[in-house]
Amino acid sequence: MIEVSNLTKRYGDFTAVDDLSFTVRPGEVMGLVGPNGAGKTTTLRCLTGIIPATLGHSRLCGMDVVADPVGAKRQMAFIPDEPRLFDYLTVAQHLNFVARLYDLGDYEARAQAILTDLEMADKQQLLPAELSRGMKQKLAIACGLLHQPKVVIFDEPMTGLDPIGMRRMKGVMRRLATEGAAIILSSHLLGLVEEVCTHLLILKNGVKMADGTVAEVRARFADDADTSLEDVFFRATGEADEAKLP
Repeated sequence: MIEVSNLTKRYGDFTAVDDLSFTVRPGEVMGLVGPNGAGKTTTLRCLTGIIPATLGHSRLCGMDVVADPVGAKRQMAFIPDEPRLFDYLTVAQHLNFVARLYDLGDYEARAQAILTDLEMADKQQLLPAELSRGMKQKLAIACGLLHQPKVVIFDEPMTGLDPIGMRRMKGVMRRLATEGAAIILSSHLLGLVEEVCTHLLILKNGVKMADGTVAEVRARFADDADTSLEDVFFRATGEADEAKLP
């Protein structure tokens, strides 16, 4: 479970995230959306302990990210939009390194299954420089999922993936939710959010504009059941007029 309470992040006089609270329960996939500069990435970095919050608390599986950072982070995978890989480790060596970090025994079968699921099984001896942008993203995803995290956070995970990779990635997210993981998906691809998310959190200027199930948010901002999530997004953020073409 992910619990965020009164999260605030300030940079001097600028407030990037303002008094934000939300919960993601096991089996839920929450879409985190908002315009550029809404505070999405800052929120993710604060709740995972990458940067300190100014105020508020974040808990992962009941563990406070500040009071017990190692315990909380052992339950989590954070997959950013830009893969962070080691230049001189092969695909297989990346997974071995992660397994050693998490003290995983007999990890090979799980690693093989993940690589097969991501169409990377035949790339194990390649270095990052020999991989395409999409393959690098898949490797980062494989490393993140190896220790079977209960909390998974995706920040624009489809960057660089081809249509087949996107389809497989959506399947991975659905399977993780079915297995009981609490998932946050931050993306500008509203079609993706609508397809895989059960819940929605919309931010603007660091402030929560809407929070609830996709159906609840749609009912609040939509005229009827046929209103697209894109229109819901523009209405929730007050940018419906700006989004109209001239």
